[in-house]
Amino acid sequence: MSTAVQTRLLRIAEVADEVGLTTRAIRYYEELGLLAPAARSDGAYRLYDADDVARLRTIKGLRDDAGFSLAEIGQLMEDEAARVRDRARFRATDDPVEQRRLTVSAVERADRQVALLEAKAARLAAMIDEARGRQARLRSRLADLDVQVRGAD
Repeated sequence: MSTAVQTRLLRIAEVADEVGLTTRAIRYYEELGLLAPAARSDGAYRLYDADDVARLRTIKGLRDDAGFSLAEIGQLMEDEAARVRDRARFRATDDPVEQRRLTVSAVERADRQVALLEAKAARLAAMIDEARGRQARLRSRLADLDVQVRGAD
């Protein structure tokens, strides 16, 4: 089976339906550099492959499920692309100086990711604390109202 047959390219509307995004959002992600269509048709339509669809699902999940900003998503995606490139370079060389340089770069990326994730976790922990405070105040108010209702009977 040829690669052309194996790789089914989808138009933007098909991808939007499959991933649950709008075509406008997909175009915006392209403008920001988060995505580049795999190809263009003769009529200049954007065409996307399975990797593009998977990338969009990742972007959507990071945005919707984890609450990352598009800038944070861009950094995470850039770091992942660099990790893949550097891993291949590391395996392709026997030069310990180059391997060390690549490893130092990987450590710096990992440090940046940990800092980003820790900051996100801290913001979420603060939000949870605020919600628990509201929850406690509301339960206390409810208990007071229950006493008043029982006293009125």
